[in-house]
Amino acid sequence: MRLPEVARVIREASTATPHTSAQLVTALGALPPSVVDAAMGLALCEELTFAWERGWLPYDITRIVRYRWDDTALSLVVDAIAAESEAYAPSTMHHRWRAQLDEIGAVVWWDKGKPHLPQWATRNSLSSAEAFKCALGVLRRLIRLHRVPLILPLPGSTAQPERAVDAGVDHKVLARVRALLAKAESTQFPDEADALSAKAQELMNRHAFDRALLHVSEHVPESAESRRLWLDSPYLRAKFQLVNVVAHANRCRAVFYPDHGFVGLVGDSLDLEITELLSTSLLVQATKAMVVEKPLPSRVKSYRQAFLVAYAGRIGERLRAAVPASEKALVPVLAERSEVVNRLFDTLFQNTVTKSVSVSNSAGWGAGRAAADRANLTVDRAAIR
Repeated sequence: MRLPEVARVIREASTATPHTSAQLVTALGALPPSVVDAAMGLALCEELTFAWERGWLPYDITRIVRYRWDDTALSLVVDAIAAESEAYAPSTMHHRWRAQLDEIGAVVWWDKGKPHLPQWATRNSLSSAEAFKCALGVLRRLIRLHRVPLILPLPGSTAQPERAVDAGVDHKVLARVRALLAKAESTQFPDEADALSAKAQELMNRHAFDRALLHVSEHVPESAESRRLWLDSPYLRAKFQLVNVVAHANRCRAVFYPDHGFVGLVGDSLDLEITELLSTSLLVQATKAMVVEKPLPSRVKSYRQAFLVAYAGRIGERLRAAVPASEKALVPVLAERSEVVNRLFDTLFQNTVTKSVSVSNSAGWGAGRAAADRANLTVDRAAIR
C-alpha cells in the first residue's frame, strides 16, 4: 500500500467502532512499522491542514488537546503542528500565526529523515503500541472538530505583509502594563495590588485614548479584528460574564463558545489587548479573593458560582459608572470604530443566543460584590492627555 492509502486506513481506524478499529489496527500491523509511522505523521498533518481550513488556530488545538489529555499528548500535537508548518514559508504566515507557533513551542527537534512517531515515543518513554494509541486518539479529536469562524488568513494562502505598527501603539507601554498586572496578581498585600492595578489602568486608558485622538488628527481609518480568549474550567459561563463586561467597557464585543471554553472577541487591536489583559488579571484576582480570602465557604460550588457572577456584575457597574461623556474630538472616531466592530462581529457570528446564569447562594453573591468593590480596577477615562 502507498503511504496516502495507509494514512486513509489510519484515519478510518480512528473514527470506526471499537471492533472495526481493532480489525484495522491489526491489519496495519502486517505492514512495515516505518510505513505505518510515516503514514500516521501524514494523517496528523493532513487533519491539521483541514482544521486550519475549518477556522482553528495552533493555540486552539493545544487547548483542546490539553483539556482532554496529559502533557504527553500535548507534546505530540505540538510536534505535529511543527511538522505541518514546515510546508509554509514564514512570509506566507500571518504574524499572529507565527506568534502562536512560538508561544506553543512548535519546533522540529527530531531527525526529519526518519518517521517522527518512534522518535517521539523514545523521548517520552513510550512503547510503539502506546505511541500509536495516543496518536490515534489525537487524530480522532482533530477529525471531529466542527467549523468555527475563520479569523486569520490561512498559512501559505498568500504572502503576508510584515506586521504594521498601528499608529500610536507603543508596545513598550503594553509590556509595562503586563508587568504591573503580573505583580498585582502575585503580591500578598492588597494595598500594593490596588496601587499596581490602578497604575496599569492609568497607562492602558491614557494610551488607548491618545491613540484615538491621533486617529482623529491624522484621519486614520478604523479597523477591527477577532481573537480568542480561552477560559479555564470550571464556572465557564460565570467567567465569561466578567470577560463580557470588560470587553464592552473597552469598545469590544464578545461571544462565548461553551462547548470548547473560549470567548470570541471583536474589536480594535489595542482595545483587544486591553480587554485580554484586564480580563485575565481580574479572573486571577477574583479567584484569589474567592479561594484564598474565603477558603472555607468557597469550597461550595453554589458559593463559587454566585461569587463569580456577582463579581462580574459589580465590575460591570463600576466600569459603566467610570465612563464620563466622551470628548467631542473623540465622538466621530469612536462611532466609526463601533460601526466597524459591529459589522465584523455580525459577519463572523450570525447565530448568537443570549443566555443568563442563575445563582442560589446569597453569601457567595455578597462576597463577590464586596471583592469587586475592593478590586480598584475602574477605567479612568479622565486620564486623557
